[in-house]
Order: sequence, then C-alpha cells, then structure tokens
Amino acid sequence: MHVTLLGTGAPAGLPRPGCPCAACARAFGDEVRTATAVLVDGVLLLDLTPGLALSAARAGQSLHGIRQVLLSHPHEGPALELPRELPVPVRLPDGRELTLLDGHRVRALAVDGPGTGYAVTGPDGGRLLYLPPGAGPAGEFAGPAYDLCLLDVVQRPDALARLRGAGAAALTTDVVAVHLDHDVQPGAELRRRLAALGARTEPDGATLTAGDYRRIPDVPRRTLVLGGARSGKSAEAERRLAAFPEVMYVATGGRRGDDPEWTARVTAHRERRPPGWTTVETCDLVPLLAQAEGPPLLIDCLALWLTDAMDAAGAWERERWADGGARELAARTAALVAAVRGTQRTVVLVSNETGSGIVPATASGRLFRDELGRLNAAVAAECEHVLLTVAGTALPLR
Repeated sequence: MHVTLLGTGAPAGLPRPGCPCAACARAFGDEVRTATAVLVDGVLLLDLTPGLALSAARAGQSLHGIRQVLLSHPHEGPALELPRELPVPVRLPDGRELTLLDGHRVRALAVDGPGTGYAVTGPDGGRLLYLPPGAGPAGEFAGPAYDLCLLDVVQRPDALARLRGAGAAALTTDVVAVHLDHDVQPGAELRRRLAALGARTEPDGATLTAGDYRRIPDVPRRTLVLGGARSGKSAEAERRLAAFPEVMYVATGGRRGDDPEWTARVTAHRERRPPGWTTVETCDLVPLLAQAEGPPLLIDCLALWLTDAMDAAGAWERERWADGGARELAARTAALVAAVRGTQRTVVLVSNETGSGIVPATASGRLFRDELGRLNAAVAAECEHVLLTVAGTALPLR
C-alpha cells in the first residue's frame, strides 16, 4: 500500500497566513506545508484541502482515479472547492466500515476530539491508521499493529503512547507526524524532537510504503540532559518520554516539609507529568537501573543524587572526608556509572551544568562543583545521546 502525503501541515497550513512568529518565519522550502491530505494507492483520499489539484500535481499524482473521499474533521473557514473529478466527500460515523471496489477496507474510529479516525487495510494486507489534528484514539483496538500511523505527534504524544500501550503501534510501526503547526521550530529541531519519540516527518509530496521499516528511527536507550537553573532541562527530559505508555519518574530530591517553595516546585513537576507515569522518590538508583525489564526511567536529577551521596560520605567534614569519605563517594559514583553502562532499560537522566558559572566562594561549593563535573562527564560517556539545554533550547552534544 502506497501512501502519498499531499499535505502535512495543520488545517491553516505552515506558515500560517499573516503569522509573525519565529516558526512561521523559518518555514520555507521543504518546511512549507499545506493542510494535511493523504492519497492511498491513488484511489482513496483522506481529507480535502485547498489547492488539492496543485498539491497532487507537485507530487506526481492524479486525482482521476480517486473513488472515495473521506473527511476526518470539521473544516473551518470558507467552503472548500471540490475538483470536478472527485466524488462528494463524506465523514463516516464511528464504527462504520466500507470496502472499495479495488479491495481497500476502511473502518471509522472514535477519537477524543472533534473528528473521526480511519483505519485502512490495503489489498496487500498493509495497515494504515490516520487520526485528525489534535486528536487521539478513544476506542479499543483489534488486530495486529499498524504498519503506518499518521497522527499529530507534536500536539498529542500521549496519543502515540496510548497506541503503543494497546499494541496498535509496535517497534516496526512507521510513525509519521502530520498536521504540523507552528508549535515547534521547523527543520532540525522538529526532526530531533520527533526522533526522540520514535517518529519522523516527511515533506509534502512524499510517498510512503506501508510496511517499509527501513526508515523507522531508533529511540535512544540512554540520554543525559544537562542545563543550568530554569534552562528547560526537566521539560526536555519529560518531552522525550511523552510517547511511552508507562514511565517511572525517579525523583532524587526527597521531601522538605518545612520548605513551601520546594514543595511548590515538586508539585509543579508532578502536575505536568502524564497520568500514566509513576513516581518513586529515592537516591538508590543502581537497583532500578539493574532491573532487566520495566518502563523507561526518568531520573531527575543527578545533582541532587550527588548531594545525598556527599552528605552520606561526610564531604562537609574535613577529617571524615580525608579519612575515607572521598573513597566512599568515588566508589558510589563508580557503581552508578557502571549501572548506567549496563542497564537494559530506556533511561533519561537530568543533571545540572555548573561548570560555566562563577567560581564558588566556599571550599564546599568548589568541591561540589568539581564532583558534579566529574559525575556528569562519567555518565555522559555511557550515554548515546547528550543534550545541553540553554534558554529552553536543547543543543545536541552527541
């Protein structure tokens, strides 16, 4: 089954007409996207968009063979012009099924927003899932995993997480983001974010083959996210795991009942996590990393883990530190690094980058800075991906 993306943008397109934002200003060349419309094997059209005939011509496709036009969501704005050669578009009620003369089978799926999703099975057995903009699945799934999923991954990574949790999207499922809007800077940043979720994007006019697994991105197993205070490092780490159905959030900061400001920070972090995530408060990271199975781990953060480890090693007591405390911390750090090296789980670690700031005024501050720098370097050496966040922007270091 061959699927041509006549458009891959949001309903208003990208750039949005008259929008002065930076994302729209940078949308040029292959990043210019008309509203999403999908042509399946030249006979089935999913969604009707402005300039459809021109989009088809640019993609080297003809509209003359189309036998069915299905709409996935309500259209806002002026009425769309229907090319004369196309049949009248319809939107199937949830649960309705139809079979085209050439053997394509279509089933309408319920979604959690305005619109309808469509599951398409080709004559060759290829399976395609198409969801409307801003929507996720609302019903149950039956049958094997889809070969190709087209959905709004940027706005709804949780929808992809639900598909994976239900077995509708597997490791061999090609997930392609459509309905792309100006939420993320186009180009390298968009591709980076999607790749971290196990998804990708294609320009308007691209033709995909359902069941072609060659271009499915590999999700990195170990990632270290570094950054200064309020740099966006925690948000970046959480975003990288947003498409997983389950995640274990490992908080190393503990509780500080007498500090309302700290409590407010912890509450804000907890409230923005997806409901399917579980939270564990511990600094005992090695056993978690050693577990062969389990959901991905998000460890936030290594700086607080190091604070606890240095407290336990007596780093702030000169005699105890000199009389074995330094060796104790080195051993504990080495055990953590070895656990990161040997882990079989997907893990994202967060840590502070303090080496770019001013030299601390105290000996204890300088000691902590130095130990954290060594820890970050050792953990980074064991991670496939290392990112530095600055002003909410993630810079890939590896």
